[in-house]
Amino acid sequence: MPATPARVPAPAARTFANPLLASGADPWIVREGSTYYYMNTLGNRLAIRKTTDLARLADAPEVTVWTPPATGPNAQSIWAPELHRIDGRWYIYYTVAEDGHDDDAHRGIFVLENAAADPTRGRWTDRGRLQTEHSGIDGTTFAHAGKRYFVYSPYVGADSVLAIVAMANPWTLAGRETIIARPDRAWERQGGRQILEGPEFLLGPKGGLFLTYSASACWSDDYAIGLLSARAGSDPLDATAWTKSPRPVVAKAPDQNVYAPGHNGFFTSPGGRETWIVYHANPGPDMKCTAKRSPRIQRVTWSADGRPVFAAPVGSGTRLPAP
Repeated sequence: MPATPARVPAPAARTFANPLLASGADPWIVREGSTYYYMNTLGNRLAIRKTTDLARLADAPEVTVWTPPATGPNAQSIWAPELHRIDGRWYIYYTVAEDGHDDDAHRGIFVLENAAADPTRGRWTDRGRLQTEHSGIDGTTFAHAGKRYFVYSPYVGADSVLAIVAMANPWTLAGRETIIARPDRAWERQGGRQILEGPEFLLGPKGGLFLTYSASACWSDDYAIGLLSARAGSDPLDATAWTKSPRPVVAKAPDQNVYAPGHNGFFTSPGGRETWIVYHANPGPDMKCTAKRSPRIQRVTWSADGRPVFAAPVGSGTRLPAP
């Protein structure tokens, strides 16, 4: 009688626990093939980590890809970098201030371009400042229905708002800006400032358009993520197309020791099978806008009508299935 073959155990499911790193404000993740590229605010330079396993992001070396000039309009306070793959080239959008003027009136969004297949290699070309109508921060770009758009957080009076404009190419704006959201809810005005910032685009599985954003001052524990929605087929430049959710979709979870969650991005797992959110948060109350903010990821699911469903933040003691 032949011997019974030994049973081969199924491979253990990969898991991870948040945060991915001990520190990392304004985190950003983009996937190309099976490789994830990660960036966050460092203040004095731009750097990228690359990995095929986000559960081991801390093991990925940090590669500095750009340092600012000593003087000029893009010399200091380098914030909120985003890495985008557009038409076979890499682009980094980042917020920066002019030397000698580290204030809101002298902040803008600049663009770098790299033709290399791997963004940690090759040469980055400075494409200059995007000619926005206002000074502002936190620029992002997305393409929809064959057109490219730019969204950022301009300073308009006492408020930081969200504005959108068409793009002629990845470093050139085209046409007038349209303000699509203002901080008009109480939960968007915590910490002594009226702030909407960190806009990020997400396309729904049924064609709906979504823009998340972070609201209130980052030094407030009530910093949180809100959501704008537009129906499938809408014109993103039409302010009336966007509807604001009445409450934040991701907010602090004191029972999990997660405070001030915000400044998010979206990415997908290989093959686009899963949608994930990356955001930063503090591990305790009253930690303000410091290096204690750390990057976390959680899976986003979809409702029957094609709207994103965001899970409540979980703390460091919870194991989650990895992307």
